[in-house]
Amino acid sequence: MIWHPYTILKGQPDPLKVVRAKGEFLYDEKGNSYIDAVSSWWISIHGHNHPYIIEKVKESISNLDHVLLAGYTNVNAELLAEKLIQLNQNVFKAVFYSDNGSCAIDIAIKMATQYFQNRGETKKEKILHFSHCYHGDTIGAMSVAGKSTFNASFKNLLFHSPEFPSPDCNNCPIGKNPSSCKEECLAPLEEYLAANSDTTAAIIIEPLIQGAEGMKFYKKEILSKLRSLCDKYNMLLILDEIFTGFGRTAKNFAYEHASIKPDFITLAKGLTGGVMPLAATLVSERIYEGFYSEDANKAFYHGHTMTGNPSACAAGLASLELYEREDRLNDVIRLEAELKERMSLLKQKHGERMINDRTLGAVCAFELEGKSDYLNPISKKIKAYSLERGVMIRPLGNTVYVAPPYTISQSSLGKIFEVIEGIILNV
Repeated sequence: MIWHPYTILKGQPDPLKVVRAKGEFLYDEKGNSYIDAVSSWWISIHGHNHPYIIEKVKESISNLDHVLLAGYTNVNAELLAEKLIQLNQNVFKAVFYSDNGSCAIDIAIKMATQYFQNRGETKKEKILHFSHCYHGDTIGAMSVAGKSTFNASFKNLLFHSPEFPSPDCNNCPIGKNPSSCKEECLAPLEEYLAANSDTTAAIIIEPLIQGAEGMKFYKKEILSKLRSLCDKYNMLLILDEIFTGFGRTAKNFAYEHASIKPDFITLAKGLTGGVMPLAATLVSERIYEGFYSEDANKAFYHGHTMTGNPSACAAGLASLELYEREDRLNDVIRLEAELKERMSLLKQKHGERMINDRTLGAVCAFELEGKSDYLNPISKKIKAYSLERGVMIRPLGNTVYVAPPYTISQSSLGKIFEVIEGIILNV
């Protein structure tokens, strides 16, 4: 029996058994098709089962299944690291592999604290976070997340991490207009740093879109100001690009909108186009130099058995080759225009029921009336309504969102918005 994640065990409908997938479509055992409007948790950027990625994984695994990465290496891991650094315009010096986004976050947190220990600044160990952020489900990742359903049962296990109000330019926590504000929502953070910078190592945030906590958007100036605060108070900037990386916001990486250079970014989801589990933590030269020593006590003691798996890295290389060769970024720019147009038409017809409609890159979202809570029961009704009509939508409480593969057809996008209109009218 499978214990499914994020799922009540009693009284749930049987899960849909998916037997194959192609492009934006999933197929069940009865041959019914479903449009994947959320890229299966935001990973299938090229659509499902892209033949080129599958071919490269088969080719890799027929030559080398796996080799440990400590003291050994493999060609695919080396090539992918080079490619990731190149795609980031050499902002980063090195790539540390893991196999899921939560672990990539843990790695960044541990590196940030050890960086200051290696420099003899042993008091600088606190990691700051924002109230509506989600970074994964390990103890470390939950510790730097906002208080939510995801971590409520484990609050006594988490390490202390000071929390600050999340920026949210569609529902400003202090009632400002984002077009004229001066990022006053960061005032509590600035006040804290003025008194506590000697104990602060880093701050972590999802750049521009805080995903799992309700697709909350904020403007690029927030990132610029965070970079300035990090420089002023000698702390590190960790950006969780697990959702936003690889074109999701119409830039290769969301931090590029603000023209800043983070100290860390974490990557997963779109990294292999959804074919293999793989994650990476990219670090700046400053961080790398903080560990560059013959002193064994300054080494980073963290690893995963399948770190740098050759087949997973082959999937990552093939995905990035497709991303560039088939110009996925341009696909996202076209998709963003289509999403904005379709959201605008919905707004004209049903604006009274759509709250805070918003679009950035290959993501659009709005709220229905009701409590903004992940456990809002309306989400079950939305999932059931859309699945009955051949579309897989997975709302976040009363937040309805679309984050499709970048290659989705116009006809499938039209079907998704037909179903969304039905949700607005009938659910």
